[in-house]
Amino acid sequence: MPKIEIYSMGYCPYCIGAKKILKALGWAYTEFDVTGKPKLKAEMVKRTQRKTVPQIFLNNQHIGGFDDFSAYLRKEQLL
Repeated sequence: MPKIEIYSMGYCPYCIGAKKILKALGWAYTEFDVTGKPKLKAEMVKRTQRKTVPQIFLNNQHIGGFDDFSAYLRKEQLL
């Protein structure tokens, strides 16, 4: 199973969707909720060069946001 990290915000529908997909795949993940946490959000921006959530990493490789993650799963024939 890959090591998965996701930066999210609680009210973000794309974050909720990405987590639902991860759960459906049976993949455990570490979540970093950046809601109201400017230092954690700054860490996310530094790691990804992006300001939007979700931001997803698989095995320390930045996959991107929800659309990027969905495209990755389709490419790997996991969706």
